[in-house]
Amino acid sequence: MPTNPQRRRLPPWLKAKAPGHPNYLDIKHLIADLRLNTVCESAQCPNIGECWGQRTATFMILGDICTRSCGFCAIKTGRPVGLDEGEPERVAAAIAHLDLRHAVITSVNRDELPDGGAEIFARTIAAVHQRCPQTSVEVLIPDFKGDWDALATVMAAGPDILNHNIECPPSLYYKMRPQAQYDRSLELLRRAHEMGPAPTKSGMMLGAGETRDEIAQSIRDLAAAECAILTLGQYLSPSPNHVPVERFVDPDEFAAWRHFALELGFRHVESGPLVRSSYHAADQLDHAASPLLSIDTAR
Repeated sequence: MPTNPQRRRLPPWLKAKAPGHPNYLDIKHLIADLRLNTVCESAQCPNIGECWGQRTATFMILGDICTRSCGFCAIKTGRPVGLDEGEPERVAAAIAHLDLRHAVITSVNRDELPDGGAEIFARTIAAVHQRCPQTSVEVLIPDFKGDWDALATVMAAGPDILNHNIECPPSLYYKMRPQAQYDRSLELLRRAHEMGPAPTKSGMMLGAGETRDEIAQSIRDLAAAECAILTLGQYLSPSPNHVPVERFVDPDEFAAWRHFALELGFRHVESGPLVRSSYHAADQLDHAASPLLSIDTAR
């Protein structure tokens, strides 16, 4: 029987900083006191120690139960009940307490709701703008099952970055995102770009079985959809019940993909083993808004 690569010792470049900074406990207590969820905890992000130590977190709205069952994700799957109408104000209160320059807000999928939760997204953006006018807001949204009115509701609230991840090439959707559609996600990004003015962003996980040709084509597809920001990171299986890791991608390959994407016109690319969708998100808005950087000067 072949060895599961996930059970091998992780390569040295995948070692993340363990939680331990005083800010980590401060944020953990704040999240609990305000009855909020973070994707940092729910999705077992390896960067939680680093990010919370720097007083940054990705807030997850619409509860902690997802209506989809993606093969890469550790968030609970089930049937959510009801909506927390007070959640937008509590998210804004947490962002005010942390005095964030940039806030990232994502959600579980709520496919049972008529608008997929778009109105709660819009209310959360509005609450943050009102309470923390100095804070830029990035939203990482679901596909809303192709409901473009729901997308327009979110865009009308004025996010500073609109993020929607394609996660992987289309050949892997059957096991990674079985309830999603690759072309629908690309269409969402195209439409969000047209609605503007917020720059769009997307990301992929590498190492789940995709080929290099497939990675290149998906990056081209995102460039054609006018994506401004791209994130590429190593896929890590959260449990033996999830899609296994097929390979560990070397940091040099991540660097090569960053160069490839910048040549295609992306304004900012985060590409590395520990990169996740919200990694260094506070630095990305400035890059997306500035004139196109050359490959020699891009960070």
